Amino acid sequence: MSQEISRIRNIGISAHIDSGKTTLTERILFFTKRIHAIHDVKGKDGVGAKMDSMDLERERGITIQSAATYCQWGTTHVNIIDTPGHVDFTIEVERAMRVLDGAILVLCSVAGVQSQSLTVDRQMRRYGVPRIAFVNKCDRAGANPLRVRDQLREKLHVNPVLIQLPIGLEHEFKGVVDLVRMRAYTFEGDNGEEVIDSEVPADMLDEANAARDAMLDALSLHSDELAEGMLEEKVTIELIDKAIRDATIGRHIVPVMMGSAYANKGVQPLLDAVERYLPCPIDIVNEAINVSNESERVFLESDSEKPLVLLAFKLEDGRFGQLTYLRVYQGTLSKGDEVTNSRTTKRHKVGRLVRMHSDDMEDIQKCGAGDIVAMFGVECNSGDTFTSGELNVTMTSMHVPDPVISLTITPKDNKSQVNMSKALRRFTKEDPTFRVNTDEETGEVIIRGMGELHLDVYIERMKREYAALVDVSPPAVAYRETITNSVEYEYTHKKQTGGSGQYGKVGGTITPLNPDDPMPEERGAQRQHRELKGIGYRFLDQIVGGIIPREFVPSVDKGFESMMGKGMLIGAPVRGVRISLEDGSFHAVDSSDIAFKEAARGAWRANYMKAGPQILEPVMKVAVEGPTEMQGNVVGVLMQRRGMIVGTTEGEGFCRIDSEVPLAEMFGFSTVLRSATQGKAEFTMEFCRYSPVPSAISEKLIADYRAEVEAGKKK
Repeated sequence: MSQEISRIRNIGISAHIDSGKTTLTERILFFTKRIHAIHDVKGKDGVGAKMDSMDLERERGITIQSAATYCQWGTTHVNIIDTPGHVDFTIEVERAMRVLDGAILVLCSVAGVQSQSLTVDRQMRRYGVPRIAFVNKCDRAGANPLRVRDQLREKLHVNPVLIQLPIGLEHEFKGVVDLVRMRAYTFEGDNGEEVIDSEVPADMLDEANAARDAMLDALSLHSDELAEGMLEEKVTIELIDKAIRDATIGRHIVPVMMGSAYANKGVQPLLDAVERYLPCPIDIVNEAINVSNESERVFLESDSEKPLVLLAFKLEDGRFGQLTYLRVYQGTLSKGDEVTNSRTTKRHKVGRLVRMHSDDMEDIQKCGAGDIVAMFGVECNSGDTFTSGELNVTMTSMHVPDPVISLTITPKDNKSQVNMSKALRRFTKEDPTFRVNTDEETGEVIIRGMGELHLDVYIERMKREYAALVDVSPPAVAYRETITNSVEYEYTHKKQTGGSGQYGKVGGTITPLNPDDPMPEERGAQRQHRELKGIGYRFLDQIVGGIIPREFVPSVDKGFESMMGKGMLIGAPVRGVRISLEDGSFHAVDSSDIAFKEAARGAWRANYMKAGPQILEPVMKVAVEGPTEMQGNVVGVLMQRRGMIVGTTEGEGFCRIDSEVPLAEMFGFSTVLRSATQGKAEFTMEFCRYSPVPSAISEKLIADYRAEVEAGKKK
């Protein structure tokens, strides 16, 4: 069984958008005979690449969801996950990296290391994934694989080692020279399926020998055997292959290969390298956590005879129920087996077990350690661990980045309302970076995600897959109102309607409240009401001598509190108010709870504008991380949005800028930031405090609110 597991390779193909990941995967499937015809990502035949199974993917020419497949190269079984390149779908890369043993980092030979290359590199480092770098598009004008090799060292801070050289470049690109075997490979046939093995071209021999010596020098630093062989002049191909494999798995080096997937050149040698140099499941150390003792780590062995442990890393709403993608870390899973969810402790029966080939599935009876498969009919969450029940362990969860952009969606009709709810339930379950919440104040449904494209895709999917038509707009900013002056109030509510009337008189002071002030030790009942982000409402009963009966005091409190929900400037909730009840009078017959509530409300309306009301806006803590050379651009973008720089931290090639920016200025920020930094910076945002709005903006908000009120009256 260990021999079989050693023939498994679980790899991901990741890169910046438009580097050729899906095209490369399509060629791999063709050369391994999993598909029998090549279709281009943006092909004219309208078919599209096999791994882009969603209509939206084929229309836009981008990968939205990671897709799994498998193929056979010689005696090696290769499980492949093709991941999106756009930063908006970064969770798809994140969960793929969580379960993969190795990866191919695809780079454009013209553009080199791009913004998403940096993000993918961080994800690979986070999960300790060894990788091979494949410099694609060597047939394009401006191609320069050696410059890309240098960028890998300078920008990603890895140790790139060339194991190939290109034969020609741009329109003259013919093939590659293998520096390990010192052979030249060119590709002929209609689709490059014929690999011509020949001597290294004479005009390249000196260059190839120099590059081979540089490769051996770099490898000898990580292999004593190879260093010894070089000294004794007994360097064999087997010795070099072992040195490359060990250094790659140890993440000491990144082997650099090259080709052109679109032109069908260099793909077969890349598959050979996957087989020779990337790890099998046995080479990777996997850990689980003991559920009973979270500080205890349990090492898992890639052995099909051991107790079962598997991780659900991706969910889809399939045609036959929930489709759950699984990575088997230990043990054997068979159709009909019962498995235990470590999070819920529930037992589930595996009704159907399949291998995925993009959107196609092939039924299997069982799978073993190291496999990537899928099962139907088991309700669970992404990141859940399943066991056979013999081990009480859970796998460490994947990193889920926080959403950075939000939109308000409103269904256009009742049918869309129902369908929208169904769609949102499904999408939030499948995608941990897609969040939905309802604003308590406005009742608006707000969706949040990783970028405008991310949300745009989900809105389009609502329309296509669920016939849910929605209107989209930026969410309303949660403004507040407060007071700045102390005022004394006295108000009498008197109403005679025949029979018993209404009478209540109240007096006291309205003052601004500092929420950090302790409740004063004053006589009488004091109540502190709900507070929002440190800005609250406080009521003090300071009545003496029974001038207002005790049973009416809570009514005064409730009357004032009811006015906190809507201010008189822009209709926003009022916070930061301290009201004391000090005086008043009552009538033996006409006084009641309602009368004193109305007296409090009247006192508030009569004195609110005297108390110097002002509008407060939420201010966010915004932390932007990006390359040091982009620091000036980032500061400029933040300052344009009324941002205040709090501090900066600089590291190796990267910097972090901490700032405070009003929420009203943050809509569309992710797009502007990407444009200003060539997509190389990312940011996080969290609530900080409420601050007064500048007078010019305050005047506009008040004018807009009054116009809205007038328009409502006319209707």
